[in-house]
Amino acid sequence: MTAPAAAPDPILEVRDLTVSLPGGLDRANAVEGLGFDVHRRQIVCLVGESGSGKSVTAAAVMQLLPRRVLRVTGGTIRLEGRDLTAAGAAQMCRLRGNRMAMVFQEPLTALNPVMRIGTQIAEVLRIHRPDMAAAEVEARVLALMEDVRLPDPAALRRVYPHQISGGQRQRVMIAMALALEPALIIADEPTTALDVTTQAQILRLFRDLLTHHDSGVLLITHDFGVVADVADHVVVMRHGRMVESGPPGQVLTRPSHPYTRMLIDAVPRFRFRAAVPAAAAPALQVSNLQLTYRSRSFTGKKRETHALDDVSFTIDPGETLGIVGESGSGKTTLARCLLRFEMPDSGQIRFGGRDLAAASRRDLRDHRRRIQMVFQDPYKSLNPRRHVGQSLVEGPVHHGVPKREAAERAAGLLEMVGLGGDAMRRFPHEFSGGQRQRICIARALAMEPEIIVADEPVSALDVSVQAQVLELFEELRRRIGFSMLFITHDLRIASNICDRVGVMHRGRLVEIGRTEDIFRNPGHAYTRELLAAVPGGALGTAGER
Repeated sequence: MTAPAAAPDPILEVRDLTVSLPGGLDRANAVEGLGFDVHRRQIVCLVGESGSGKSVTAAAVMQLLPRRVLRVTGGTIRLEGRDLTAAGAAQMCRLRGNRMAMVFQEPLTALNPVMRIGTQIAEVLRIHRPDMAAAEVEARVLALMEDVRLPDPAALRRVYPHQISGGQRQRVMIAMALALEPALIIADEPTTALDVTTQAQILRLFRDLLTHHDSGVLLITHDFGVVADVADHVVVMRHGRMVESGPPGQVLTRPSHPYTRMLIDAVPRFRFRAAVPAAAAPALQVSNLQLTYRSRSFTGKKRETHALDDVSFTIDPGETLGIVGESGSGKTTLARCLLRFEMPDSGQIRFGGRDLAAASRRDLRDHRRRIQMVFQDPYKSLNPRRHVGQSLVEGPVHHGVPKREAAERAAGLLEMVGLGGDAMRRFPHEFSGGQRQRICIARALAMEPEIIVADEPVSALDVSVQAQVLELFEELRRRIGFSMLFITHDLRIASNICDRVGVMHRGRLVEIGRTEDIFRNPGHAYTRELLAAVPGGALGTAGER
């Protein structure tokens, strides 16, 4: 990718920025001595792990730091020549949305759930352009929705955030950011939780918008695949400091700092597992599973969604089967049916000699001990008011294990997943995201399950932490011998951990087979589309391990 010529005067100038942390933490400053520029029609990527200071930098630019916790104690931040560190509250209110705007990581929490999306886009215009006539506001809203390629803007502007997909919600956030043609757009991990095709569309959208608008973009990410696709300039941060800076061709191919090389090495690449012989009998057999959701659209029209459409597959003892596909393809619905959180309309789920699709509540009690789930978000999966030990002991005790024995087992599992026994007495908020996911894995193993269903268990984690959790899954599977259904939207991750993979599209399993066979020689057009959308394809190399 050829970077556009940068304008002589940058939109954003950050010089020697320092943001202090409260006393008693592992370091004195969240950001220390940071400096970089963002020019017009340029995408600058801030890259680093959680805790590196990326989001703190963005919040400092927008003056959204929690005042009692984080303070700018040194340096300057200039937006189009204005020193933001000296700006008052009234001036910042005029600048936010008007000259700079932010696209947050999770659009579902960033959007107001009780306001229609058209109203939310219009709100930016009404606040900063009170003299605009209602007809002008309406026309601008439709034009913005068209600009970010939302389908049927006239109808879609009347819906609520929960009625559209994650990719569409992110496009709404971008439309709000563009409403007043700001000079600077800050995008904080805007594609982290999106499937590969939606991620590719959003990244292309950012690049295309720069050709139509005279803005600059500060893009925060932990994924070097994203950097390879869109960056004009890269700033690598670690522990609040900039360790490397330069054009992507230099940073990606000739990194000068060991930390940058570590991050690049942690990016998932296509690596395929050696073939394993099929078992005599499957651990789980799913046959002709059907589930249809019936609802009404926002226009009142009856709507049917075939969440699962004649889905059939098996999982062998000790095997990891991956399920890949876009959001809305039916992956999570399938997982919920296996746990019987959802009741399928028809079909069979054969496990332990029983059809779980027809099991009674009494039968399900034992079934849920033998099939456990690891959820996508480790922050929401644990009760914040309970010690970790209480969360791990609860399940076994409920199923008749003596409390002392359950506690000893929990302490051993925490050691097994790389956490000390003292973790038993700590609360979830005292751990990092990767550590919390390790706790969730230990909680699932506490029930001694035969099958683990892992629903996007690493999508919210940094690439280096992803690699650690994937290695942990692999080590535990070898040691304990459980089978696993591994749901992911990242085909690179699926290639690393899955013996076989199934591709889901609109509720159907369009192809299934050995992972290397499917990814090297896809038989379905949809699989080829997913493979083509993998970010930073040039970084990936295919091999076998």
